[in-house]
Amino acid sequence: MAIEDIQQNSNERRKNSTAVAPKPSFLVGEVQSPLWEITLTQLLQQQVLSNPSGECVIFPEYNYRKTYNQLYQTTLEVAQGLRAIGVVHGDRVGIFAGNIPAYVELFFAVSHVGAAYVVFNTTYTPKELQSALQHSGCKAVFVATSIGKTQTNGILDMLSSSSRNSVLTELKSVILLKDQAGRNFDTYDHLREAGKRISKQELSSVMASNTAGSICNLQFTSGTTGTPKAAVLTHLNIINNGRFVGDRMRLTSRDVICCPPPLFHCFGLVLGLVAVFTHGSCIVFPSETFQPASVLRAVAEERCTGLHGVPAMFSAELELHKANLKSMDFSSLRTGIAAGSPVSKKMMAELQEVFNLTEATITYGMTETSPASFMSFTDDPLHKRLTTVGKILPHTKAKIVDVKGKVVPVGTRGELCVAGFQLQKGYWRNPKQTAEAMQTDDEGCLWMRTGDEAIFDDEGYCSITGRIKDIIIRGGENIFPLEIEERLGQHKAIIQSSVVGLPDEKYGEAVCAFIQPRLSEQLPSAERLRDFVRQTLGWHKAPVHIFWLGEGEDFPKTASGKIQKHILRKKGQQRLRCMARTSKM
Repeated sequence: MAIEDIQQNSNERRKNSTAVAPKPSFLVGEVQSPLWEITLTQLLQQQVLSNPSGECVIFPEYNYRKTYNQLYQTTLEVAQGLRAIGVVHGDRVGIFAGNIPAYVELFFAVSHVGAAYVVFNTTYTPKELQSALQHSGCKAVFVATSIGKTQTNGILDMLSSSSRNSVLTELKSVILLKDQAGRNFDTYDHLREAGKRISKQELSSVMASNTAGSICNLQFTSGTTGTPKAAVLTHLNIINNGRFVGDRMRLTSRDVICCPPPLFHCFGLVLGLVAVFTHGSCIVFPSETFQPASVLRAVAEERCTGLHGVPAMFSAELELHKANLKSMDFSSLRTGIAAGSPVSKKMMAELQEVFNLTEATITYGMTETSPASFMSFTDDPLHKRLTTVGKILPHTKAKIVDVKGKVVPVGTRGELCVAGFQLQKGYWRNPKQTAEAMQTDDEGCLWMRTGDEAIFDDEGYCSITGRIKDIIIRGGENIFPLEIEERLGQHKAIIQSSVVGLPDEKYGEAVCAFIQPRLSEQLPSAERLRDFVRQTLGWHKAPVHIFWLGEGEDFPKTASGKIQKHILRKKGQQRLRCMARTSKM
């Protein structure tokens, strides 16, 4: 070997030995601002002291408007009623209702008496609710006689049947909300009347004994995988989460936030209600169940400065506006949260252009993390707000790991894990699933496995690339549904799409797209649509199977607006089997 070659090899070895090691995918949020160690009761009391006459909550459907002081006084009366029916510290109190005033009143009243508020999904069948009540062990449950226009007769029949006594052994009281005729149950009005025999001194003593670390909320996961569990959350969890979320939105006492997401979901309850109350702002719940016309009307009439929603909600609002509500004034809007599922670049651009949401933020999290762990800032570069879920929240850690649990370098995809103040105490009465989802590392730090695939960049921004379970594996190659959905969303004939993998004999899985069409546009042929996808993505990412939703048909969703892909997979497999049978005839 020539002397020159030896010298060159030596220089390369020296250069490699001094090269900087890849930066690990490990983030730590700032800790300069101490956590608030207060209860929901103390949070409301603080707002009464600092802003007693400030309007805090509005339900236009009910002509309900309350200041902080008015709401506080009402919650004290309801808390006395809870004591009158025997609710004590550590009990669980459930609610099955849409977005109505009693929902907010009970949220704080239950906190006053030291119990945990159990919020039930309004899409539950009688059997599902019975199972959730049994699992959570509620001592009392508040049930609305209707959810929007849907009567809850089946639910009430289940609660009044003789089987209740043998199955729901911990349930002692059922209290009706809304229309209260024709049922042999206690009512909300009766509860408040009964509370008059409880002294204010007794209630004050109970309120003073509660702590920030106490359980205040059980939230059932939304069930996109079909297996809901109950996350156990504390006052410290949700108050600080709401506080940091409100900080990122730059909320002040002058802000009015329109919140269509349901209160039974952490989006409505924490990112909406608690975030607003930690900043002395006002929140508007436009309708009992999601109605796009009510949302737009509330924004215009209440001069809202913020609008929350999941992509499906924003899509419906944008479509309605295009159809016949272009004269409405949305100039008061500036911010809001888009969460629940990925937001397309096209939709974000429309939200800024049509609704003036120039400071719209993206929030990422899960029920088990109270919920937020990442969020964008209102002044983040547009590109970052379009392509990432922002940066880590204060007092939070995050890492991305491979299948062996080893932290991967920045720029590498893997499973996102989160640690910090917002972690649930665990799944209620389910130590096995708690142990599977939450793991302590060698340094004693407790981590939550999110089940989401993500990637960090050099600036600390996080991008969610999909659910680990949603990744399509075609011939050994990973395909990520989100990038295909993003591309399909750019087609003028498409409102929204959802991409899943279906079984394929040759490649293991094939790409399948369920698409909601824009009926005002001519639909492309399947091959033209595949060509459209292939213009920016690899040929193998073009959908093999394309299923258009019919007029009036919608994606299967949780009540919080998340598309249930496990149901789409089943539907896709059924269609393929039907097509196969037809071809053989």
